Amino acid sequence: MAKKDAGTDAGYQKLKSDLRAKTPGKLYVFYGEEAYLRAHHLQLLKKTLVDGLTEEFNFHRFTPENFSMDALSDSVEAYPMMAERSMVQVEELDLFKLSEAERERMIAILSDIPDYCCVVFVYETVPFKPDKRQKKLWDAISQNATIVEFRKQGERELCDWITRHFAAQGKQIDFELCRYLIVQTGGAMTTLNGEIGKIAAFCSGTKVTKADINAVVEPVLEAVVFDISNAIAAGNFSLALTKLRTLLQKQEEPISIMAAIGSQMRRLHAARVLIDSGKGADSLMQLYGLGEYPARLTMNQAGRLSTAFCRRAVLLCLQTDEQLKTSADAPERLLELLILQLAQGDKA
Repeated sequence: MAKKDAGTDAGYQKLKSDLRAKTPGKLYVFYGEEAYLRAHHLQLLKKTLVDGLTEEFNFHRFTPENFSMDALSDSVEAYPMMAERSMVQVEELDLFKLSEAERERMIAILSDIPDYCCVVFVYETVPFKPDKRQKKLWDAISQNATIVEFRKQGERELCDWITRHFAAQGKQIDFELCRYLIVQTGGAMTTLNGEIGKIAAFCSGTKVTKADINAVVEPVLEAVVFDISNAIAAGNFSLALTKLRTLLQKQEEPISIMAAIGSQMRRLHAARVLIDSGKGADSLMQLYGLGEYPARLTMNQAGRLSTAFCRRAVLLCLQTDEQLKTSADAPERLLELLILQLAQGDKA
């Protein structure tokens, strides 16, 4: 059998092709940070393979609580009842931590899955980390499995997906607002799916507005910190303090707030250096893996600040972070002091 692509987009495209043709393969490995896509395609795979009337007989699910090699072997070998195929779903099993005896049995199973069975290993909290030193096991996986990584989607893909989901509810949303919604939610599709439903229900017209989003969506920590840095860049330190206090009132951990502020200040400093070097938002995108929208806004913020201010902001963040971890001073006071110290800096 030809070797399947391991951990690249080819595995995802192969899965989609299999599902479109309604001809799933015999072995899949599902992993990756985008939980919505993983759950969605797992459900599609099950729907393609298993009839609801015979699911009790033809769908076998194993978790760490009920897994055993004997049960797995029996399920893979069992003929489907009143159906063409069966599905075996194995969750959170670290294949590379099996005992030697279990490993040998697993190699035998994966190398000879019957045509009437589809086995899928699913990883959510347990990472899928191949140990290629276990050559026989890795060969059994890589030569027989379609390895599917569900990566966090890029800005363009997410915007298209958001637009389609709003359209399904009779609403329209423009591209810039899609980008804004991604920043406000953090870009996880599971979160976006829920927020789209709430926004569509709240929106009175056919076109979604920024006011609709702001009225319904609770922004993630990083989005609020972005607002803080925007207020700092505009010289509105009173607003920056207000935003900070909002985070504290929501009982966000001061260490987490500090980490997010520090990350954004480092991005601002990098953006300022790029501007000084005659480079644009695309360079910041490559440096930090940002989408075009947050990269462009960060460059705009940095354009209103001096290089000296950005450098000083990074140093103040480092000092505050150390004080949070070592000082007996109140964390809330230290964070507010950081904003006040930033207010003393000169802008270009």
